[in-house]
Amino acid sequence: MNSARAARGAVPRHDDRRRSFPQVAPREAPDGRFAATWWGNAWVDALEDTALDPARLARGKAYARRGNVDAITVTPGRVVAYVHGSRTRPYRTEIRMRTLRDEGWERFLDEATARPEHIAALLDKDVPHALEAVTGLLPAPGDLLPDCSCPDDGYPCKHAAALCYQAARLLDADPFVLFLMRGRGEQELLAELTRRNAARSAAETTAAAPSMPTVPARAVLAATGPVPPPPPPLPVPDRPGRPAVFPPDPAAPDPLSLDLLASEAAVRAHTFLATGHDPVAALTPWQDAVRLAAAHPGSGLTASTRALYRDLAQALDRTPTDLARAVAAWRQGGAAGLAVLEEPWDPPAGPFDRARPALIAADLPAFRPWRNRLSTRSLQLRLGRDGLWYGYESDAGREDWWPRGAPDPDPVGTLTGLLGR
Repeated sequence: MNSARAARGAVPRHDDRRRSFPQVAPREAPDGRFAATWWGNAWVDALEDTALDPARLARGKAYARRGNVDAITVTPGRVVAYVHGSRTRPYRTEIRMRTLRDEGWERFLDEATARPEHIAALLDKDVPHALEAVTGLLPAPGDLLPDCSCPDDGYPCKHAAALCYQAARLLDADPFVLFLMRGRGEQELLAELTRRNAARSAAETTAAAPSMPTVPARAVLAATGPVPPPPPPLPVPDRPGRPAVFPPDPAAPDPLSLDLLASEAAVRAHTFLATGHDPVAALTPWQDAVRLAAAHPGSGLTASTRALYRDLAQALDRTPTDLARAVAAWRQGGAAGLAVLEEPWDPPAGPFDRARPALIAADLPAFRPWRNRLSTRSLQLRLGRDGLWYGYESDAGREDWWPRGAPDPDPVGTLTGLLGR
């Protein structure tokens, strides 16, 4: 990923459906490939797997290494550049591909907002492997159609091959270039992802309003008889409220700052009501940064929220993905949930030892133990020092664990909540 991030220094000037990139200095990954990411390699493989002449591919790779590819322009379904060959005047070279249909974008958007780690990965310019399931998003053999003004009728010619290799570097640096190739611009996608994520978050967190005891107005206003006592105070809600999400207004104050202030006030007021204690005083800088990010009503796909995650993470020498994972843990269980994420420990004999037999008796998957954790290839239970079991999920075999669901004193209850039983 270091090579991918280094390539981000060439910031394109673009509108949402057209991006023009200055000439990119050639660089290969340590294994000799031009792409450093799995989706960048999928792009290269799609052309190489259908190439008719390996010699032309080799010459195209040499052209790319020598910097023969000029500025690259990307629009939906098309990648275009001028490539220098043996003559003085460069050749106009392009690679065409089909754009993704509306139903394909629906699958992409649903998958991208299904789990918080997918959103965090996109914020960090990474593509979750789960998005491979979206048919037509990643190029497959035969998807890329090269064309060039040179007289060579090879498939592809060395100029088209050079363009393909250099375009892979753009995809490494920013996967939204791939999405643009498939038909949708970054701002369009971010707006739709933000809308869907907000709707999902609201559906998950909105609880039924508490029943409010009432006193009939006629009884209060009656001229005779004793006045009934006022209703008792409302109970403290289970969680702090979230502020409304307002559309941006150039004449208004920064909406992110307003959201943060409102969320901060709601969280602290709720804690004071429930406990009478200040929840901030004893926190470390990292815990406070996680708390601030977790208090924001969204999960981070607008430009301002991306800046929040980036700035908070950089200030504490972390990545936006680290922060997003910590935010998920904080929303799962507060400071205790963050400790479960970051601090493995050795629990004493007792509840931890009884968990595996209980899971087996409930006909649930067999788990392997390590310290306070029980794991399968894609599910994990972590016992917190507070006696609660916290659920985690990962793509199978990746060891990329993310907090999911609500903690429970019963490991069977935590796991059945994850499995939706």
